Amino acid sequence: MDAMLTVLAALWGAAAGLLVPRAAYRFSVEPEDPWRDACPEGHALTGAARGWLGSTRCARCAAVPVPAAAGAERGEPDRTPPAARYAPGVLVPVVTALSCAVLAAATGLRPELAVWLLMAPVAVLLATIDRRVHRLPDRLTLPAAGAVAVLLGGAALLPEHAGSWLSALLGGAALGGFYFLLFLINPNGMGFGDVKLALSLGMALGWYGWAVVFAGGFAGFLLGAVYGFGLMVMKKAGRKTGIPFGPFMITGALLGILLGALAA
Repeated sequence: MDAMLTVLAALWGAAAGLLVPRAAYRFSVEPEDPWRDACPEGHALTGAARGWLGSTRCARCAAVPVPAAAGAERGEPDRTPPAARYAPGVLVPVVTALSCAVLAAATGLRPELAVWLLMAPVAVLLATIDRRVHRLPDRLTLPAAGAVAVLLGGAALLPEHAGSWLSALLGGAALGGFYFLLFLINPNGMGFGDVKLALSLGMALGWYGWAVVFAGGFAGFLLGAVYGFGLMVMKKAGRKTGIPFGPFMITGALLGILLGALAA
């Protein structure tokens, strides 16, 4: 049963992860720029949900033949490509599938697993956007916080759950408050998007108690510090170089949730 649950969770993660790259492409813009609504060549993005859902291949770009001269320079024949990809589309589904699989393996058939599986693709989407443009959009972080609160409240009403909704809400307030304090102390070193992300991550960690909130929060800081130190050692960054902190917050939270689920 556990193995089947893990496989099903991985399949869900892979399917949901296929929808992430296009959304990440559209969201990955500077704060003053509108969300992208066209491929790099200017062709409008079409598909479900007003173009937010779909593949990262532009059929109209694919219809343009590769000039013979350009193909010859690359040692390729003059031909029309099967499709024109405008954003990476392999790594994200794999990461989402693996995340869902390990969450299912650790949590088992408990109500909160549905919350983790629903929020995992959103977390991967946020991490992808932050890695690309150092930004965590309000359109994602604020609804995510509300969704986690409501979904965990529903999970707390079902039998066999292994957490506390009140503890989750307090965890979100505590981690969000801590990040807000860091933002006030050093606005250049901590973005306000990180503060809003901390609300949902704190609730997810707080579901399993204060020890998990501390462990997941600390893991995020530790991973970010190791990454930043590695960049400085390789002379690719300085002490004041900004790094996208969202991916490390999310990875740390994932580790904390796995710890809490296994211990529950």
